[in-house]
Amino acid sequence: MSTDAQVPFLTQDAYDRLVAELENLSTTGRDEIAKRIEAAREEGDLKENGGYHAAKDEQGKQEARIRTLEQLLKTAKVGEAPASRGIVEPGTVVTALVAGGEEIFLLGSREIAASGSDVDVYSEASPLGQAILGLKVGEKTSYEAPNGKSISVEVTNVETYAG
Repeated sequence: MSTDAQVPFLTQDAYDRLVAELENLSTTGRDEIAKRIEAAREEGDLKENGGYHAAKDEQGKQEARIRTLEQLLKTAKVGEAPASRGIVEPGTVVTALVAGGEEIFLLGSREIAASGSDVDVYSEASPLGQAILGLKVGEKTSYEAPNGKSISVEVTNVETYAG
């Protein structure tokens, strides 16, 4: 796998959307969670305080999302989706016969897809993504699924992601 495959790809729209999400979570989101935790703390006994534990759990998830976004935005390659050259690469929409059934999906980070998009997204680091990365239209391969089964794949089309 090439080094470029390790670098997440984001469209400018996706990058801008994620910067705004990070800003919101880092400011307003943190303030809201802190207020909820403080209000729950004032209710008394923390051992049996469901609201307190729920708020702390949400705070942990939010902080994890902030760290994920910071890392992604720091390392992402931002630009236009690569023009389709008939080769599977991050940021392309792939049509493939997977185990005999046709699947259409975006290869890359789920963060690329616009919110509300119904396109499936597979990471290039997934078993399927690793198997097809760099393949051309018409090429076949197989990969081992997490359950140990060998799954056949044939790339039938590669298109530029339009967002």
